Amino acid sequence: MRLVLFQRDDCHLCDLALDVLAEARVPDFSSVFVDFDNTLEALYGERVPVLRDDDGQRELDWPFDAATVSAWLAQA
Repeated sequence: MRLVLFQRDDCHLCDLALDVLAEARVPDFSSVFVDFDNTLEALYGERVPVLRDDDGQRELDWPFDAATVSAWLAQA
């Protein structure tokens, strides 16, 4: 599973999402910042933070908690 967290610089909700992912003990993931990418801004600008499973083509929009993330990961 290849996980990506779409986020912004200086985003309080994104910081909270990182804490939730740590609490849920999410395996390795990459962070992608949408701030200066017009395509990503159009897709995720209003939705960040968003956790994406690139392999399964699934996305989990904020708000989420550790239990929600764990259940979402188990569905893969």
